[in-house]
Amino acid sequence: MRSSRRRRTEGGMRVTSKGQVTIPLAIRQRAGLLPGAEVEFVMRGDTVILRRQKGGTRRGAGLVATLRATARRGLTTDQIMALTRGE
Repeated sequence: MRSSRRRRTEGGMRVTSKGQVTIPLAIRQRAGLLPGAEVEFVMRGDTVILRRQKGGTRRGAGLVATLRATARRGLTTDQIMALTRGE
């Protein structure tokens, strides 16, 4: 890796018996890794690279998909808007 691309590490992490590792908050924030984000692992020599999965579902699209068709029937648009406003 070129020295200009090297990043400061956050220290060592332990891999659990289930293969899990906690990604430090600062790294998750910088990489935009929100809960539920899809990631992939790439091997380059003896280096493991973790990155957001290409073509994965965007957060907003995932939320819309989760909420789609979950509204109760029988409410008008005005009633739904009143509920969202807390009226």
